[in-house]
Amino acid sequence: MSKADEIFIKNCREIIDHGFSDEHLEVRPRWEDGVPAHTIKRFGIVNRYDLADEFPILTLRRTYLKSAVDEILWIWQQKSNNIHDLHSHIWDAWADADGSIGKAYGYQLGVKHQYPEGEFDQVDRVLYDLKHNPASRRIMTNIYVHKDLKDMKLYPCAYSVTFNVTGNKLNAILNQRSQDMLAANNWNVVQYSALLIMIAKATGFEPGELVHVIADAHIYDRHIPIIEKIIANEPYDAPKLNVADKKNFYDFTREDFTLTDYKYHELTDKIPVAV
Repeated sequence: MSKADEIFIKNCREIIDHGFSDEHLEVRPRWEDGVPAHTIKRFGIVNRYDLADEFPILTLRRTYLKSAVDEILWIWQQKSNNIHDLHSHIWDAWADADGSIGKAYGYQLGVKHQYPEGEFDQVDRVLYDLKHNPASRRIMTNIYVHKDLKDMKLYPCAYSVTFNVTGNKLNAILNQRSQDMLAANNWNVVQYSALLIMIAKATGFEPGELVHVIADAHIYDRHIPIIEKIIANEPYDAPKLNVADKKNFYDFTREDFTLTDYKYHELTDKIPVAV
């Protein structure tokens, strides 16, 4: 069993068996038929993934590696807020007629700020500090910018990453205010693990731990039967991740990531989306 499978099963079982249901509360999300989309949740889940041990991708169901990497590059490398720069259609529901999601996600990472060493956006500041001041405890990003929330089509879910160097290992903490366990949990784990690996390669470190902190880890009511099917599957061993050896973060593409021996269970259920 892969570590990612083990953690996912544990999280989902804990939410379903011991979670808090908001069915008696007014909620913002709606299903396509207009019915309120209620959830059952656990507060404050913390998961640790050692990337030196294995790449944390689910085998209980397929996680689409290249699409996940494509989105993280859209946000962190292109610093884009327009879906026309993205290969998938996962953001279509939140884009305007021009394809913009407003001042959200990649937009915030691309805003430049003045520092004593010069002008940097948030990504370039991370790269600079890891190369020039790796002992710093201030290497972090934040895209939950309150003054711009009114101009965002969707408030950031994964909103902050803190990088920390220990010896020759680069570690990171991903802070997430809200997590749809079925649609996004392993997707986010995979893409931020890939991000950590790319930044480690670009700054001369070995990938270490990704710590994923989730404030509100939830399963939507109509997703529970699908989750039960998924976690009943027999897990496989984790596949091997192959990543191109590049020294410039901005040179990576989604084609630089491949998996060897990735065995997974097919998900045949159509996943309803709450917006």
